Amino acid sequence: MTYHPKSEFMSVMIERGFLADCTDYQGLDEAFTKGVVPAYIGFDATATSLHVGSLIQIMMLRWLQKTGHKPITLMGGGTTKVGDPSFRADERPLLTAEKIDENIAGIKKVFSAYMTYDDAPNGALMLNNAEWLDNLNYLDFLRDIGRHFSINRMLAFESVKSRLDREQSLSFLEFNYMILQAYDFMELNRRYGCLLQLGGSDQWGNIVNGIDLTRRVLNTEIYGLTSPLLTTSDGKKMGKSAAGAVWLDAELVSPYEFWQFWRNTTDADTGKFLKLYTELPVEECNRLGALEGSDINAAKIILANEVTTLLHGADAAKAAEATAREVFEKGGIGDDLPTLTLTAADLGDGMSIVQILLKSGLAGSGKEAKRLIADNGARLNDATLTDAGLMVTADMLATPMKLSAGKKRHALVQLG
Repeated sequence: MTYHPKSEFMSVMIERGFLADCTDYQGLDEAFTKGVVPAYIGFDATATSLHVGSLIQIMMLRWLQKTGHKPITLMGGGTTKVGDPSFRADERPLLTAEKIDENIAGIKKVFSAYMTYDDAPNGALMLNNAEWLDNLNYLDFLRDIGRHFSINRMLAFESVKSRLDREQSLSFLEFNYMILQAYDFMELNRRYGCLLQLGGSDQWGNIVNGIDLTRRVLNTEIYGLTSPLLTTSDGKKMGKSAAGAVWLDAELVSPYEFWQFWRNTTDADTGKFLKLYTELPVEECNRLGALEGSDINAAKIILANEVTTLLHGADAAKAAEATAREVFEKGGIGDDLPTLTLTAADLGDGMSIVQILLKSGLAGSGKEAKRLIADNGARLNDATLTDAGLMVTADMLATPMKLSAGKKRHALVQLG
């Protein structure tokens, strides 16, 4: 990246590693120096929460507001009814309108931790594309909007091409998604003066479509900027852990588990993640990321504290660190450990330890739980668990039981 930006926002994007590509570096940079730039990211409501995989985009919107510009969080109340086919091997399951509304209500809670929604010039806006998509007249839409799209060009986009090259079905419903997303960008420009769409690099084709459509219909110049699609240095998709998705909703993933996810970052990713997911100065991120041996663990604790503080608050971060120290350094049972509460009725005559490992989230399947025990990776009250056939009774839970998978993942099992 040889372009040297004049604006603070573009400088942050480049220095901190947020930038994968941009439709017009110079034009966008100029726009940022002339006044408040409204910019949006769309979030489809496919689940009740976003997970860590969306956090890079949320941080981009946070930096946008911090540098004086206006973030728009666009809920995909309309587009979720279609489903984004980008780089997917299969069609998304269709959700009811009620389920979509429920998911949107859950997702909205996360954004207020990162952005300020108010009437200030750079106050964030929360919008829903159902507002303009739900009432579209199909024939008018085809005539006024559809005529601007070339099927040849749409087939050439990598997100579509990769699906067709594998001879996997792409429904007409999904094919319409990119037209609807392009229409969103144009509507946001028309209604709110939105000049920029941000997104992951898998959204490049959809973003370019919106820019072309807006230029043709409104004769307005708008821009696109994408972030890299992140995988961890060991090849895992960002936002996934051994126990599943790392959700941003505290009811789905506790602040302790969230903190622990960041504490378990690999050495090679620590510096990069500090730049992307915290607001520490770049020089400090580089210094911490360059630490070696046991020293890098201090950097990972700083990373976990900073990221957890942004989402859940400083008290939650302190409590998580205190629990981790209690568990790892003193061998105790921390106050904040993920807890599985079982009733006497749940246990009956006894529940297998394999089932309990599964219910506590320490294993993703019965097979994984058995392998964990066979490999001496599971511990019960800090003693190696060797009997996969162990049945846990209510009597055994007279005092809470600490279960561990490996050195870093723990849960408390108690009688409720």
